[in-house]
Amino acid sequence: MRSRPRTIGEYFAVERPLLRPLPDEPFETGRVFSLRVDRYAQVSVRTNRYSVPVGLIGRTVRVILHASEVVVYDGRKEVARHERLIAKGQSRLELDHYLEALVRKPGAFPGATALEQARSAGKFTPVHDAWWAAACKAHGDRDGTRALIEVLLLGRHLHHEYLVTGLAAALRAGALTADAVALEARKAAEADEAPPATTDPDPDPDRASVTFLTERRLAHLPPDNRPLPSVAAYDQLLRPRQRPARSAVEGDRP
Repeated sequence: MRSRPRTIGEYFAVERPLLRPLPDEPFETGRVFSLRVDRYAQVSVRTNRYSVPVGLIGRTVRVILHASEVVVYDGRKEVARHERLIAKGQSRLELDHYLEALVRKPGAFPGATALEQARSAGKFTPVHDAWWAAACKAHGDRDGTRALIEVLLLGRHLHHEYLVTGLAAALRAGALTADAVALEARKAAEADEAPPATTDPDPDPDRASVTFLTERRLAHLPPDNRPLPSVAAYDQLLRPRQRPARSAVEGDRP
């Protein structure tokens, strides 16, 4: 500034009226790829693989690679978002992307790579494992695993903390169905509270308290003031029919 007669502020005051407004849409700084989803519901980006929903197998999607994340779009709809992998030859799989396929083939669930990654990320908690083990013991491995997958599908509509709370409450009461977990999770969401003991895989059975779906529906029904039904009219059908008296004329006939 030694050789300039004006300050930076003075120069900017002259430049300000000439500036154009910022664009309405943000400038995209990521690199865009058009990739085909393979049969494993994954896309390969820079030697690494990222999962997408199984319904997109065989389709071409738009992938935007940022410095710290990978975003996948089907048309204009965002279908997947992953933290970017730095090393080569790795994969990042989201368990939720495979649930529709696993509910048809529950035998593949225990050994799924996406399940192990969900455990490592803390999304599949010890409460999940405890409820799963109890459900398999009560219903068998296949039906118990399918019930767990149905519970995981609820995570698309319920917050993770509320779902874990519902699992813990259902486990305490021995309610090993997806409907019972859904009800308890919604009760926790309505109360907007999650008990701190939800990470305990072996809760105290003496504190078991669960409301079943049928009982909850009946409790919210309006009072029925209609009179009780009567079957008095039908009782008349049970009485023996009385034969009409014979007239004197009919009695004289041979």
